[in-house]
Amino acid sequence: MGDRAVIGPDVDVYCVAQIHVHADAMVSQYSYLCAATHDYRKANLPLVAKPIEIQSGAWVCADAFVGPGVTIGQRAIVGARAAVFRDVAAGQIVGGNPAKFIKMRDDGPAE
Repeated sequence: MGDRAVIGPDVDVYCVAQIHVHADAMVSQYSYLCAATHDYRKANLPLVAKPIEIQSGAWVCADAFVGPGVTIGQRAIVGARAAVFRDVAAGQIVGGNPAKFIKMRDDGPAE
């Protein structure tokens, strides 16, 4: 957890691998940060841990899912109830299931 980073109430942080929430990032209520999956190609379905990174100033909105190995870029926004399975570039706003690009943030630099 970075300085002034926030994890809201009832967030599930499944940290089998490292989950890094950088400075000024927010993860809103009921979201799920899932840092592991299973290798479906093997009969015994072994656990595969993959780190998650939520970079500075990013916001994961309420009830969103962030999957294993995903990086949420600086000041990116993951919309409410979105399901993110791929990296989100800095400044992007994504939403939906699976999450898709909506637009770039246009609010200027952080104050």
